[in-house]
Amino acid sequence: MTGSKSCLLAVVCSLVIITNLIGSAQSWSCCLTYAKRPYSCKRLLAYSIQTINTACDINAIIFHLPNGRFVCADPLANWTQRGMKCVDTRRKKEMKVLQMATSGNSTTASS
Repeated sequence: MTGSKSCLLAVVCSLVIITNLIGSAQSWSCCLTYAKRPYSCKRLLAYSIQTINTACDINAIIFHLPNGRFVCADPLANWTQRGMKCVDTRRKKEMKVLQMATSGNSTTASS
């Protein structure tokens, strides 16, 4: 009986530790402040949107930069809006090129 109580205690302790680690990891991925300077469109690869929730205290746009880096931007700032528009425009152009390439391959293959 003592062995099963020890085992149960070990499982509960492990769950508490894992839960704390997961909670900590979530807060690390939240923006806490905004970038002080704007970034050029050329450096912005993509973006994601952070909204206020239990883990994150501010709304933010998270721009993805080369080398796996990220920068947090104020969603209401003009440079942030321009950056998002730039990324969206670039993505649309890339999708159009990809669609043209795949439609060109399918017509060539069927001939």
